Amino acid sequence: MGILIELGSYIKLQRTKQEMTQGELAHGIVSLSYLSKIENLKTEASPEIIQALCTRLGIQIDNSLESTIQEKCKEWYGMLFEVNDKEEITSKFKEIQSLMDSNLTESLLLFEIHKIRYYLILGEFDKALNKINELNEISGTFDNLHLYYWYKFRGNYNSANAEYNQAMYLYRLAEEKSARLKIDENEVADLQYVMAITHSKLRNTLEAIDYTNKALNVFMKNYNFLRCAQCHNVLGISYRRIRMYDKAIKNFNLALHLGKLNNNKQLIQLTNQNLGHLYSSKGEAKEAIKHFKEVINDEEVHLVERLASVSSLVREYYNVYNFEETKEAIKYGFELLNQLKNIQQYKIFDYVLNTYSYLMKEEYEKFEELVIKDFIPFLEKHKDFANVIIYAELLARHFEKQYKYKDATKYYKVANFAYEQIANI
Repeated sequence: MGILIELGSYIKLQRTKQEMTQGELAHGIVSLSYLSKIENLKTEASPEIIQALCTRLGIQIDNSLESTIQEKCKEWYGMLFEVNDKEEITSKFKEIQSLMDSNLTESLLLFEIHKIRYYLILGEFDKALNKINELNEISGTFDNLHLYYWYKFRGNYNSANAEYNQAMYLYRLAEEKSARLKIDENEVADLQYVMAITHSKLRNTLEAIDYTNKALNVFMKNYNFLRCAQCHNVLGISYRRIRMYDKAIKNFNLALHLGKLNNNKQLIQLTNQNLGHLYSSKGEAKEAIKHFKEVINDEEVHLVERLASVSSLVREYYNVYNFEETKEAIKYGFELLNQLKNIQQYKIFDYVLNTYSYLMKEEYEKFEELVIKDFIPFLEKHKDFANVIIYAELLARHFEKQYKYKDATKYYKVANFAYEQIANI
């Protein structure tokens, strides 16, 4: 699609950004209906009209800057692709944005679409959604390359909001588009990796292994050890789920090794967390506790990861009847939780800590009310069937101890139903 045709989308974006009405922009240049046709790509305006509209918007037409803008955009897109310093990403973004605001460029739409990814990296989910809604109005004008990133980044947004079925639908649309485009193999591998993660979240274990291996082949070929380590973690989780423990441990150890080569603490401790879950599922509590404590004791690790490991540690200590350590872990968990700005986003940790806190204090009515009315419905809503099993069984065993066998049977059935959901996914 040429720049003159694409200009309609550009004008619409710049006009709305400047909060200018169609009437204000069109006045004395073109009719309202003709401007509407330009913005909706129903007509190709003359260079004179383009110049007049751009002048009113405060935009210059300077083709000499096109290659500079393209180069800067390419660099910034690469920064979003890998894990980079957020301040550097923001600094580069501001530099490009100032060029976009004052120059007519073919790079505008792709830049605007990449803003979705940018806002997600910064954790600004509202801004990402606003950008999606804004671009949705002109998405009918996107070419195949625009559509590829449009689908992929919307998939990223859905994934960040735990809407994994919708994310997978969009990733598949992106995958279809990638087959028609000459996209860099690292970009294709990145799509395969996020699809592997999404399959893993949906418990499509064999698909998760398949897509991870596709991505891993590319990352290995290009000596991208960080991405290789991420892939080995997904493979480790997948093999753990189908009880191929030796393969799982092999992949987690590879991830640990590569994490240490990169001196990447986040990756090392993510792997320790996964090893903790593996040994927990094997019933080897001592080993599980050792790995969870590795994460908790590393203050360089993100707060959320440490909180996830504390939650797992609480459960592990409780299951081996080490109640003193359970209480200490709960106390530390609440200290970490209080440091989070948005507790709603990490509500699961609040539920876990309160569940075991009520059990430790023998406040059984509060325990029952929390797990029955809030926690299990929350997990079911998010289709987190693995945790439904854990907490439905915890509740059932509690009712057994209280000689409430009818209630115990009811929640064993809830756990069994969750098992069936995992088996059917």
